[in-house]
Order: sequence, then C-alpha cells, then structure tokens
Amino acid sequence: MYQALYRKWRPKSFDEVVGQDSVVETLKRQVVLDKLSHAYLFTGTRGTGKTTCAKILARAVNCENPINGNPCNKCRSCVGIENGGIFDVIEMDAASNNGISDVRALRDEAIYSPAAVRKRVYIIDEVHMLSKDAFNALLKIMEEPPEHLIFILATTELHKVPPTVLSRCQRFSFRRLPPSVIAERLSFIASEERLKLTAEAAELLSRLADGSMRDGISLLDQCSSAEVIGVEHVLEAIGLAGRTETEKLLKATQSGDAASALSILDRLYNEGKDVASVLEELCTLLRDILITQIAPSGGWSLQSGGYDGAALKKLASEHSAPKLMKAIEVIRTALSDINRGGGRKIIAELCLMRLCGIGDSAGNMTVDEPAPKRTVISEKQAPAPKAEEPRRQPEPKPEPEAKAAGEIRQTQDIKSAIREKSGERSWQSILDIIKDKVDTPDFIQLSDPMRVDAEIEPGIITLKAKSPFDFNTLQGNKKLLETVKSVAESLLGNPVRVLVTDSQKSAAKSEDKLDALSRFDNIITFK
Repeated sequence: MYQALYRKWRPKSFDEVVGQDSVVETLKRQVVLDKLSHAYLFTGTRGTGKTTCAKILARAVNCENPINGNPCNKCRSCVGIENGGIFDVIEMDAASNNGISDVRALRDEAIYSPAAVRKRVYIIDEVHMLSKDAFNALLKIMEEPPEHLIFILATTELHKVPPTVLSRCQRFSFRRLPPSVIAERLSFIASEERLKLTAEAAELLSRLADGSMRDGISLLDQCSSAEVIGVEHVLEAIGLAGRTETEKLLKATQSGDAASALSILDRLYNEGKDVASVLEELCTLLRDILITQIAPSGGWSLQSGGYDGAALKKLASEHSAPKLMKAIEVIRTALSDINRGGGRKIIAELCLMRLCGIGDSAGNMTVDEPAPKRTVISEKQAPAPKAEEPRRQPEPKPEPEAKAAGEIRQTQDIKSAIREKSGERSWQSILDIIKDKVDTPDFIQLSDPMRVDAEIEPGIITLKAKSPFDFNTLQGNKKLLETVKSVAESLLGNPVRVLVTDSQKSAAKSEDKLDALSRFDNIITFK
C-alpha cells in the first residue's frame, strides 16, 4: 500500500529534525541528564515538527538504549510505541475529544503506573480545542502529577490556552522553516525516492510551503507523477498562474487595460487555475515590489524569491509606495470576500476592475498619478454650473411683509429640493461613498434597512435604529457618525447634523400619548 511521503519521511530521531535546532538540542540534553519536566507545551504553526518531536520525546524517555538523547528505535519499547502496541503512550486529539468526560477518563487512568515502560506519556494535539471545563479537569493532575507521568501538549493557537496551564508547562516555540531549509530537504527526499526534481522547482515548492515542511513534502508528492519535476509542471499540478502570467496581469492593471486583465483572468480560470491563487500571486508580486522600493539594499531576504532583482527594481520605479499599498489592500479585501463564499470569479473580476481604476480609484495601478477621488452624483443631484452674471445695481430692499413672504417661499423651495434629494437614491449615494471609508461591520449595520433607517431633512440626517443594540452601537461610534456627516455635507453641499434615535422608544412614547388621550371621553383613538 502506498504511503504518503510526509508520513514516510517523518523524522524518527531528534537528529533528523531540521530547522528547529534550539528545541531539539534542549530536549536531547534533558533526556541525557534525566532532567525531564512533567509537562511540555509545543507551540508553532502547522507542519513545523511539534507532533513529530512529541513522539520522538515519548520514545526517548522510555528507550532502553538511548543514543545521545535520541531513541534507538530498535528496542522493544521504541518499536512498541511506534506501532501503537504499548498503551502507556497515548496520543489524543483534542479537536475530537474535547469534553470534560474525555479528560476525566484520562485523569482517572493516568494515576496508575505504566505496565510496559518507565513513563506514561500523554500527547494531546491541538490542546487549545479543549473546553473550559476540560481544561479545569486537566489542571489538577498537571498541578500535582505522579512521578511516572509526562504530558506533552501541542497547539497552533497559544493564545487560546489558559494561563493556568501555560504556567505549569515548559514552553518550546517551533518557528517557521526558511525556504532554503525546506528546499534542501525536498531535494534529499526526491533523490531518495528517485524523483528528478530541478533546483528551481525545489525553490518554488519551498516558497509555496510557507514555512511548513509537511506542506512542502505534500506538494512534492502531488507533483511526483512527472518524469522531471520542473517549474512548469509544479505550476500546472498545483494550479498556479506562474510568474509570466502574473507579470502580464500586473502590466494590464498598470496601464488601466481592464479588458486585457479580465481576458487573462478568464483564460487562467478556464485552464483550471483558482482565482484566489491568481490574486494571491499578484498580491505577492506587489509586496515584493513594495519591499524593493522601501528597502532596495537589504530587503532581498524579505521577498518571496519568485522574481529577479532587476525586474523588481524596474517595476518599483514605475509605482509609488502609497499606490502599491492601496492596491494590496484592494486585493486582500477581495480575497477576504472570496473566503467568505459567493461568486469567486465575479469578486476577482471586480477586484481587477478596481485595480484598473474603474469605479474606485483607491487601487488604481496606472503609472500616472490617479486623479483626485471624485464623488459620482446623479444628474438629479448634481448642482448646475453657475454662469457668470453681469454685475447688477443693488435693488431696493423689499418691505418687511414681502421679505418675509420671500423667505418663506425660499425655505419651502429648499425643503422641496432636499426632500427630492433625500430619497432612497440619495442615501444609497452616501452609502456608496462610505463603504470604502468605514469598517465592514459598521457598513453592514448602516446599509441594512432591518437595522437602521435614514431620514434626510434640511440640515439633519436622522439614523433610526431598529433595536436598542443598534442604537447603543451607533451612539458610541463617534468615528462612524463623523464619517456620515462629512460625506453627507460633501454630497448635499450644506452643513448637516447627524442624529441617532431609537425607533422602539419613539413608538413607545407615541403609544403612551395615545393612551393618555384615551382617558378623555371626547377623544377617540385608533390603534
């Protein structure tokens, strides 16, 4: 039966673990000196060796013939632990065994001495998934453990582990593996498996692994069907666009050619490429250009390594840092929307349109500086241009009664005009501008008519909250109210006050007044 490469090449001793030298040296020294802790906590990102080192440590502390802190992997204890025949070493997945009953069963069993080895070892993977009650149940035995007991906890989310547990463990942090270390290991595995892996393909796989050795080996396994594993085969097998296509896409957005950008995306989509991966690659290229521009001499080590320095310097000379940062923000927003679900291709197409300067100039990638952002106002709302009029002689002041009548008519005309503007279309125009200026939760709250209604009157915008929660949220969000005020003033051309009211309280007050009137016999109320 075929065995996956990441399982086949999992290290069997501390000496085979790469990229975590400080961790393995400390653990080996503790085994040699027999100064073992009762609880260890291994933390770090996925695929960096946490569970592997936990299994090696479990064999090393029980090995009958340890070699410089490493398990011999030949004695009865090592072989039994490796094949699961010794039940004194138990590996538990906290993601599926996270209840208090699971931990109580573990605690009741842990007090007994081991039957076949020196130490009873519990490896709890993804320990942050334990419930609060389960952590409390585990805490007591970790506080006063028997001498024969060792806990090895592993987690990718350290912040979810209670401080009371952290303080009782020796913590070891597993760092992301650098691409050079992963590439060297992949080349070694390929040679042992008789796979022809080019150096360029090994570098590409190591960058795609994002610091995870397991991910890198899995990607190598995915590409192992080819006679020669080169860059092109890796891109095709994994579904990536590649450096050439990404540069073409950047050039199209840079020149504002939305038609070409959409055509490139459509072709890559039809070839089976994932639109999220295409945007990720474009974002990585923009990041490399930004780092080249900000740190031209010492930033090479921070780059992804997928593009040569000369090309990046040329591209860096054609873009400004603020423009690059805005473009990256546009792509990251689109990727976030894609991850939440919905039309993946449509979101990617809208993202490219924004990068080309269509609809929103925030991410405009054209070489020339983008024009100042302008608010698009409908013909109905746009003020008519004022024509220059000849200077007139001052007219005699109207009589007080005529003046008052004129002011009334003028006020009525203004109210009528603002009422005409204050419909749904005007509020929607305000929302269209606010969307890019506020956080997504705030915009969702404002734009949901089931939560907030907007009423626009002369000089006043009233936000009517439909629930006490929305009322309190709006009242406390001064930044959001200031944004609504500034956008409304720029759109309506007049000073505006923003008020927040609670629709439920207003309705209750109105109901109270009707109830009061109903006490009089000559008043009839209709509810």
